[in-house]
This record gives sequence, structure tokens and C-alpha cells, in this order.
Amino acid sequence: MAQKLWEKNVQVNKDIERFTVGRDREMDLYLAKHDVLGSMAHITMLQTIGLLTAEELEQLLAELKNIYAAAERGEFVIEDGVEDVHSQVELMLTRRLGDVGKKIHSGRSRNDQVLLDLKLFTRAQIKEIAEAVEQLFRALIAQSERYKDVLMPGYTHLQIAMPSSFGLWFGAYAESLVDDMMFLQAAFRMCNRNPLGSAAGYGSSFPLNRTLTTRLLGFDSMNYNVVYAQMGRGKMERNVAFALASIAGTVSKLAFDACLFNSQNFGFVKLPDECTTGSSIMPHKKNPDVFELTRAKCNKLQALPQQIMMIANNLPSGYFRDLQIIKEVFLPAFQELKDCLQMTTYIVNEIKVNEHILDDDKYLYIFSVEEVNRLAREGMPFRDAYKKVGLDIEAGRFTHDKQVHHTHEGSIGNLCNDRIEALMRDVVEGFNFSVMEQAEQALLGR
Repeated sequence: MAQKLWEKNVQVNKDIERFTVGRDREMDLYLAKHDVLGSMAHITMLQTIGLLTAEELEQLLAELKNIYAAAERGEFVIEDGVEDVHSQVELMLTRRLGDVGKKIHSGRSRNDQVLLDLKLFTRAQIKEIAEAVEQLFRALIAQSERYKDVLMPGYTHLQIAMPSSFGLWFGAYAESLVDDMMFLQAAFRMCNRNPLGSAAGYGSSFPLNRTLTTRLLGFDSMNYNVVYAQMGRGKMERNVAFALASIAGTVSKLAFDACLFNSQNFGFVKLPDECTTGSSIMPHKKNPDVFELTRAKCNKLQALPQQIMMIANNLPSGYFRDLQIIKEVFLPAFQELKDCLQMTTYIVNEIKVNEHILDDDKYLYIFSVEEVNRLAREGMPFRDAYKKVGLDIEAGRFTHDKQVHHTHEGSIGNLCNDRIEALMRDVVEGFNFSVMEQAEQALLGR
């Protein structure tokens, strides 16, 4: 039976063990390959300070690469009786290499080990989220350009208000994603700092070379103060969760709009048939289930920062087991958001737009402001023009040709999509994911 890293002679009560371990072994599977990568950087550093020989390092790196490959293939498992991913990796090394495998923990605690694993996992997931957001962004910009001349009603208070367009509608969500990506980039920068070497939160008497592990893992910098490195547990997850929630908020609003516009009372868009479902008794129904589920999942994701905050709130400095529970809500959140982004991108690409919405005269009054402005341009005082048009509407005399002539930046006739695309390009390039990717590939010898 495998011994736990901290266990000495007294075995823990099984019920207590089940309670304290909880879902940690399940959650640690998310971290497996990242734990291996961190160990590779750590032992490379240990060899430079004389805690491993060159031969021992070579043996350990070869076995760690094998374990990494197994994790990539989804074949890594945490065996019964093994507490966590750290214990499993060390056990596998010790089985294959004997006492050499027991040396990898020198100068390290499970505290800074899990901090590192979480950061390596999170920055990789942020890259995948950023790529998925960029794909949705491109789909929105393409549809904005495709339908830029198709007018639709704009609403305030769910009352028809002024002319809008599908160019504006699609483009608005594209620009919203730019702001979300700025938030995500800030979260990435806070995440992309090296905590390794902080040990249990108070450093080590070994002469660790933290600059080396920072470079080997492709971090921007390190968490310098070892106490703060430990204090960052929970804070990093909360900050990233806020960025995920910002993206989820944009997608949720888009999903709600599309559900509303797809209903027969609006009839502005038609969602792809394969993204709708029928009723068990009403043969005419085509329910927008994919977007309804997307809305619910994204609303759940918007609660994630509060969940993390409530778990970590009011803890003093230092490590506490409370922080383990954050993994249960944080680690699966990335895949849930990626699924929502993928589904939304598919629907945006396939959505069909009604190009004749304004043929119905019930939308005539959205042109009232256009008429007021026309009269003002011809010299009538704005307030008098407003009163005249209002009286014409009340008397049933209001008419308009249902044309608009907007030219200013960001309006129906001047969407500025090229500038929005330039903003997104700048944000995407600002992540500079290539540094972390190149470092990881170099460690793996690829």
C-alpha cells in the first residue's frame, strides 16, 4: 500500500481520510501533466545546486517524460491509497528508479507544488479560452459585415426606440469580446508568475535558483515574496474567474437576444434547426435549447468569482485546507466556457437573418428621431421639431421613408469594424503565449 508524503507511523481513520481527500484525487487529474512539467524544471534546478547528480537528473527526466506522455494520452491514474497527483508521480518514479525518485521533493512543499500546478494549468487553459473567444469574434465580425445594411429595431425598455442594424448588433458583441479579452490578458499576467521555491510559504534553507525555474517554465517573472506566493492561492483563481465571468456575461446576453429574436413575436432571426428541439405534444415547436443551456451555463459561470471569494474570504496568511475546495469549482469551469464559446460560434456562423423586418409598419415610429433631426437640419429649432413630430404621431399623420443616413464613427453607416479588429489583434498579440509554449517544449525536448 502506498504511503502518503506526510504519513509517518500512524495511519489516518478511513472516514476522516475520505472526508479530507474529498474530490481532490479526481481534480488532480486536471493537473497531472503540469505537475510533471513543474517537477522537470525543479529537478533541473536541483542538479545545478548539487542536490542531484547529472546521471540522476538524466534518469529522472527520462521517466518524467514518459509520465507526461501518459498524462497527455489520458492514461495517467491516481491509484487507490495514493492521496494526490504529487504522491502518484513520486511513487511512479520510486518504483522505476528506487531511492532516486525520493529526491525530487528536496526544496519543495506540496504547497508550492500545487500553486505551480494550478498556474501552469490555468495559463494553458487561458490560451485555449483566448483562441475560442477569437474564433467567436471573427464569426461576429463576418456576420456584422454581411448584414451591415439590414435594418432592425433598436429597443429601450423593450419598447421600439430607434433604427439599429444587424451590422451593429453583431458588431456590438464583437467589441464586447475585445474588452473581455483585455480582462483575460490581465488575469493571464497575474497568473504567469512563478511561485515555485516558496515551499510551504516561507522559503527554504536550500540555495534554490528561482530565476532558473522561472526561465525554464517560461514565466514572465516570479512571485518574489514567498509569503505572498502562498497568499496568491485563491486570489489567482478568483481573478481568473472574474475574467471568465466577463466573457460568460457577453455570451449569455447574446444567447438571450438570439432566443428573443428567434421567437415568433419577433421573427428577426432563425436559428439552425440542429440547435433546436421539438415539443412532446406541440408539433410546431422549435425550442432554442442550445442557447438556453448556454445562457444558464454562462450565468452559472458568472457566479464563480463569488464562490471562490466565499471559500477563501477572511483567511489569514499561510496555507489552509479550505483552499482545496476551490479546485472543485475552478478547474472544470474552463471546459464549460469553451463548450459555450464553441456552440455560440457555430450558431453565429449558421444563423439566418430576416432582411424584411421593417416592412411591417408597426416599426414605423422608430424613425421619429430621424424625422426630428431632418427638420432640425432644415432650420427648425429641435424642441419645435420634437413637438411637431410628436403631434403628427398622435394624429396618425407620421410617415417616413424608412431610410437612415448615419455617418459618424460606430454608427449604422460607419461600423468601424476594421478598428475593432485592430483592437482585438493588439490584445491577442499582447498575450505573447509563444514564450510559455517554447519553454515547455524545450523542457520536454521537443
